[in-house]
Amino acid sequence: MIKRKQQQVSHPSDEAGFTIIESLVAILLITILLAAIAPTIIIATATRVQSKRVELATQAARTFIDGVKTGAVTTPATTIEQNGTLGGNLLNTANMQAPVTSTSQYLYCVTKDTNNNLAVLKDPDCTSNPDKIFYIQAAKIIVRGSTPADSTGIPKDGYRLGIRVYRSDIDFTNAKASNGTDKKTQNTFTGTLGDRQSPLVEMTTEIGSRNTSFNALCQRLAITSSTTSNTTCN
Repeated sequence: MIKRKQQQVSHPSDEAGFTIIESLVAILLITILLAAIAPTIIIATATRVQSKRVELATQAARTFIDGVKTGAVTTPATTIEQNGTLGGNLLNTANMQAPVTSTSQYLYCVTKDTNNNLAVLKDPDCTSNPDKIFYIQAAKIIVRGSTPADSTGIPKDGYRLGIRVYRSDIDFTNAKASNGTDKKTQNTFTGTLGDRQSPLVEMTTEIGSRNTSFNALCQRLAITSSTTSNTTCN
């Protein structure tokens, strides 16, 4: 006697898979979504990199200032002599032009070691240092007729230190610098790689010692070019 096998009836499943059309539509939707959010990701990344760069440049400027105050960094050779007016204490292209070459006597190299410690070097040719991350341009701003330092190099009347920090990939043939209200410093917000020709940081600070009198400091902040008529200091 022959036994009949019961045939199984196959029912179509709702999870049988996607068709080619459905797969193509899904790929298209993902592509559109990525294209929509890509600019936001790029801007966010560029802004993060730029803000970190400005933060590190500010840290380099403060390291330079501390080095000059303690004598660990050589005092800038460039001296800007002013008449003792308030405007003379500010950096501009008239009293300190933008650097035109990496061998300029007032350029310093900033390097970073494996422990992320910054070091300021006075190199006659900063281009020979492959580890540099910044250039620092610095100059002494003094009042005409004053004695910024004594014979031993210790600050006497003191001086104002002007600083610009540039990226290491700057093209010195087209370097920029702020001039009055025309600011050229880079913004922390950017959607691109940033302007490598503009300074990341520009600042001034006072350099003095225990020998620096209040009158010497006041003369550098004078509101007139005549020290005798400046009753605030006298």
